[in-house]
Amino acid sequence: MGAISQFNWNDYLLALPITLLTLFALGILLIDLILEPEQKWVNPATALIGVAFSAAAIWNPWRTGILTYIGRSRSFGQPAMANSMVVDRFALYFFYLFLAGTAISILMSMRYMKTEHENQGEYYTLMLLSVVGMMCMASGYDIVLIFIGLELMAISTYVLVGFLRRDRRSNEAALKYLLLGAFSSGIFAYGLSLLYGLTGSTNLGEINRGLSQILARDPHNPVAIVALLTTIVGLLFKVAAVPFHQWAPDAYEGAPTCITGFMSVAVKAAGWAMLLRILLWGLLPMRSVWVPLLVFVSIATMTGANFAALTQSNTKRLLAYSSIAHVGYMLLGLIAGTVYEVSVDGVKGILIYLLVYTFMNLGAFGVITSLRHRNVIGDELDDLDGLYSRAPVEAVLMLIFLLSLAGIPPLAGFYGKYFIFLSLIETGHYALASLGVFYSVFGLYYYLKMANAMFMGQPEEKGLLPISWSMRAALAVSAIATLFIGIMPDRFIRIVNWSLGVAQSPALAKLIH
Repeated sequence: MGAISQFNWNDYLLALPITLLTLFALGILLIDLILEPEQKWVNPATALIGVAFSAAAIWNPWRTGILTYIGRSRSFGQPAMANSMVVDRFALYFFYLFLAGTAISILMSMRYMKTEHENQGEYYTLMLLSVVGMMCMASGYDIVLIFIGLELMAISTYVLVGFLRRDRRSNEAALKYLLLGAFSSGIFAYGLSLLYGLTGSTNLGEINRGLSQILARDPHNPVAIVALLTTIVGLLFKVAAVPFHQWAPDAYEGAPTCITGFMSVAVKAAGWAMLLRILLWGLLPMRSVWVPLLVFVSIATMTGANFAALTQSNTKRLLAYSSIAHVGYMLLGLIAGTVYEVSVDGVKGILIYLLVYTFMNLGAFGVITSLRHRNVIGDELDDLDGLYSRAPVEAVLMLIFLLSLAGIPPLAGFYGKYFIFLSLIETGHYALASLGVFYSVFGLYYYLKMANAMFMGQPEEKGLLPISWSMRAALAVSAIATLFIGIMPDRFIRIVNWSLGVAQSPALAKLIH
């Protein structure tokens, strides 16, 4: 009762986006009980309204100036819920990223789930509850809240991966994901418990200070090293970095295609929010240990994923390995961003990368989702053959998304890679920058392999491909964002600068104007 009595109006205001999503998720469960089969469209409509209400609630603390900026490289906002969470600019940035990815995924799901005869209300309930977990991960300043958010997101995602109950691939993927996810969560929880044992606190700020004092006395404290290694294993699993990536290709292939897109952007962004929170806010005193480790992991991730993508004939597995390769590029940004305490350029590159990746990757999965009709699953490379003759607009959009994923200017994906490689060059990591550029060019091959099938292949089916209005809306939003960010990046870069509390550099201003 003592902790509850400490809550004030600001606590509830700052937690309002999370509360609203929870209420809408539970509301969908109740509404679904009274809906006739032909009225099931109400479920995704209610989910979209819930996303809109949550976005409006996020805008309120932003607009009323409740946030404050402290320090040059990190902005701390208003602590809430007995200091277990902090709603700062960093958290708000990720909140909007989660909601944007969720809204597009809901639009992608409407026709797809109806075709699969799994158009149930609990599907959208689980999506919203997973976003609740993501928001706890992004705003958590206490490792207990972060872990609770992680498990809420993970359990919801396990069920969503296996939601196609009649599909053996979906069931198998969910089981593999569950087993590996539970194993990694156990290792992660063990690492967090060691951090609590070392510092006597679950607060990231206290953990940071406690580790600084411990390492000042004993720079090679074995318990601290074990705590770091076990914690970082759990973090790398959630972002699917090599060698903790085994779950991703199977889960991506077996899941409903719209959920594959959702996982590739929203779930991955949540993993990155948690990774950045814990490493930069809590474990920064140990950066001399985890930075060399991340160098090895990033090189292994880029190498393994790019070579594995070359041999894939399933488009969802190909994009899964592509997604893993992009994790390698973003890890390079984190390496560059921690050379001098916290260098904002590298971290800024990661945030920009996650922004552009949300739209271009969801767009690519949206086109693959639209191929599902009648008895055609549509996730093999051969299913893209002759797509231009059957759906010319979708084929052109897919080409845009693929070129953006490859980092071709002036599309949005170029700026994601540009800021990562720029931060590497500025911090003297010339070898890593060269390797990243090499693998970016290398990855262009398997993206163009998909484009070649669309424009040069011969379709097995004749006639136009049926595309629903909701899918057209999802593809339109993704394409407009991909093009708009690429052509006019300045306002989006300002948003990222705002989220980190930094001013735009003269070199950057010259680039984008």
